[in-house]
Amino acid sequence: MRTFVGFGFGPIQAGLFLAEAQESGNFRRLVVAEVQADVVTAVRRNGTCLVNIGHEDRIESRTISPLEMLNPAVEADRDKLIAAVAEAQEMATALPSIATYQAGGDTSVAAILAMGLRQKAAMGGPNAIVYTAENHTVAAEHLLAAILEFVPVAERPAVLARVQVLDTVIGKMSGVPSESDDLPPLAPGLSRSYLVEAFSRIYISRVLRPGMAGAAGLDPSWATFERGIQVFIEKDELQPFAEAKLYGHNAGHALAGYLARAIGLTRIDQLRKRPDVIDFVRNAMVIESGRALIAQYGGVDPIFTPAGFAGYAGDLVRRMVNPNVRDTVARVCRDPERKIDWDDRLVGAMRLAIKAGVEPRRYALGVAAALQMMGISYIRQPAYLRERWSASGALAAEQEQLLPLIIAAGERLRSWRQAGFPELV
Repeated sequence: MRTFVGFGFGPIQAGLFLAEAQESGNFRRLVVAEVQADVVTAVRRNGTCLVNIGHEDRIESRTISPLEMLNPAVEADRDKLIAAVAEAQEMATALPSIATYQAGGDTSVAAILAMGLRQKAAMGGPNAIVYTAENHTVAAEHLLAAILEFVPVAERPAVLARVQVLDTVIGKMSGVPSESDDLPPLAPGLSRSYLVEAFSRIYISRVLRPGMAGAAGLDPSWATFERGIQVFIEKDELQPFAEAKLYGHNAGHALAGYLARAIGLTRIDQLRKRPDVIDFVRNAMVIESGRALIAQYGGVDPIFTPAGFAGYAGDLVRRMVNPNVRDTVARVCRDPERKIDWDDRLVGAMRLAIKAGVEPRRYALGVAAALQMMGISYIRQPAYLRERWSASGALAAEQEQLLPLIIAAGERLRSWRQAGFPELV
């Protein structure tokens, strides 16, 4: 029986990692590090938490127990957390961003992991993998580098022999719904509820074994290592799946959100009454994202075929408008500045499409709707985008390929609104 340790206690940690660890039946201890004192107190009181799972036909409430909640800001808890890392076989970080790995110095996630892994190496503890769920393509590389900063140089080989840090591609929708009065709370005494969709097709980096490329320095015992959370899917190369998520799933989701907001909707599932908009989003994913991704990654996986990507997009759209996930337009549309950045979902998908010889007019409408939400006037939009994109190193020639499409989309958006939002094609 194994020990699982999680850092951060948001919906993904609770509704994915902890839920799957419990479901596997392979873990004796479930330990989580969290700094919010009210959450720590509420979960400790009963030794459990509760997450709500949105299926197509119902919302299921699932209790995760027994659950040990530790606050790394408290010295006694921090010592227990370090000891738990030393005995753990699987761990997961589910934090706001990779920038938080070293936040707090000696009480940071990286420092605690380093101290626990040093103990593991010294005592001959079990090998461990760490899943990174910070929605960054090389989060594992950043976390490992942050950990090693807290490990003396002489001890690093022993630590590296015992741990592997893995990247993840998590296409699971989750959140803290505003409409939660009818949902059981995370724990008695708390007002918030977690709601995640019933989806567990999560891609992770491959766990290395002796003799595999990149496995130099691993302890020989890795030859028999088995993951306790077995539902995750290992891949030799995650980049194709990360791009499919960012420029397929995330781009389509953002497009749906900004169009829903333009119409005046408040929840994504309300688009079920607008099949024309759903078809528009699906076509953006299949034609503008799909053709580009297939051109780049055809042969890597069945998803990167016309039939495979059509199925992928159809499944995603069906999940996006699931009323039992209660996804809000406000959540999907938040941070529009980032979502129209040069390498992010909407503009990134447009660039991929142009590279593949496809005109991304649908995603251009999403960018136009995001700019409208930000209050950027039609006259100011070209200058605003040029300045923002140039700061990311975008070449002027490539920018000029996108701007006419976005300007035209802005005109189309204005006409669509003036006409009362007729059927979108």
